[in-house]
Amino acid sequence: MITVLPVETPGLGDRTYLAHDGSVALVVDPQRDYDRVTALATAAGVRITHVFETHIHNDYVTGGLALAREVGAQYLVNADDEVSYERTPVHDDQVIEVGDTLRVRAIHTPGHTHTHLSYALEADGEQVAVFTGGSLLYGTTGRPDLLGPDHTDTLVRAQWRSAHRLAKELPDETAVYPTHGFGSFCSATQATGLASTIGEEKRTNTALTADEEAYVEQLLAGLDAYPAYYAHMGPANSGGPGKPDLSAPSVADPAELRRRIEAGEWVVDLRDRTAFAAGHLAGSLNFGLDGQFVTYLGWLIPWGTPVTLLGETAGDVAEAQRELVRIGIDRPAAMATGGPEDWAGGEPLASYERATFGGLKAALGGDDLVVLDVRRHQERDEAHIPGSVHIPVHEVPGRLDEIPAGRVWVHCAGGYRAGVVAALLHARGRDVVAVDDSFDNALDLGLCPRPTDTPDTPGTSGNRQETDA
Repeated sequence: MITVLPVETPGLGDRTYLAHDGSVALVVDPQRDYDRVTALATAAGVRITHVFETHIHNDYVTGGLALAREVGAQYLVNADDEVSYERTPVHDDQVIEVGDTLRVRAIHTPGHTHTHLSYALEADGEQVAVFTGGSLLYGTTGRPDLLGPDHTDTLVRAQWRSAHRLAKELPDETAVYPTHGFGSFCSATQATGLASTIGEEKRTNTALTADEEAYVEQLLAGLDAYPAYYAHMGPANSGGPGKPDLSAPSVADPAELRRRIEAGEWVVDLRDRTAFAAGHLAGSLNFGLDGQFVTYLGWLIPWGTPVTLLGETAGDVAEAQRELVRIGIDRPAAMATGGPEDWAGGEPLASYERATFGGLKAALGGDDLVVLDVRRHQERDEAHIPGSVHIPVHEVPGRLDEIPAGRVWVHCAGGYRAGVVAALLHARGRDVVAVDDSFDNALDLGLCPRPTDTPDTPGTSGNRQETDA
């Protein structure tokens, strides 16, 4: 009897897997904070003997090497990947024995990367599962553009062929276990569902239902920007990341917090955007733990900038710290807990207004009003407020001087990104209003035409929807 246990990392939209037969276990694509995996193995009473990587990851720092070293497991990586550490090299069609009952066959499935491998798992001679990494996802595939434009055309066509190879070589009842596709920007388009089989993918996945040219055209049309920190993940993973240090940072007093802000460091308030807008340490930024905290912080921060974390509790800081090590921000500069009064040390708190799209509609036409849309390009192509300024969230830090003078009403699709940008602008002295509302209400209020009212709007098939609320 084989058991497959997923380890969710919702902040990045990924899954790690622990598969075992009741005695020995294998791990596929472990995140940096692999203590979650070892805890799962301990609870199941199994010994990890093999750790597999499907590819050199672009969206997180792996815990595979450190995990394998800690538990004494083999660390299996494609033999063609250029890495600076000792590992067990794996080739296409190679079969690896895991204990007495489990067999894993490596299947070369290029597309997300050139050297990507999927791993087909047999238990007692029966094909039961395939771990597809960034190849075949639920209803879609991994994106092919992360290695740069010179590789995209080759990889997107390879991705189509890889999906067909898996569908041809594996039985319909084979369970599919991808690493990406649960909100990850490594997914080419929005994935569907939380479980699937090869047979189900044959019926529903565009890579398997459309011909090659139609798949290529649709997938490339659906691609949009991906986080800037991705550029640092591949080199980190090829270099062999070590075990993360999750011990608590030093505690900063109000004077130190002020010094850090004035030095241009990032002092990040982890509370939700409602609490932050009502009162916060002047000059601090807001990336709430209630949304895609690490994705947007990692995307916007100038790489290498020291980060200090402000949380209501030590647990909040520890949660944020755990998320940060997953993208290679290993040690916060400092931390503080409590509330903004504690952090300000007697200084006046800063605050700004929150509003709905109804409030924005009522304010339109007033003097010095600027509407700033921070959604991605494809979201804006579907519908937007006429006259609004468009700067996608990740471009705002480098384009601050393009935002006109006046009171800036910032909106996105659900409120999280608007809160991030409102905090950033307010810290730089701008008068802001954060529109904390669903963009559906802007449509209902007639602030902009509905997508169905504009038939000449470019197609948005397969857009990756905002998952922050």
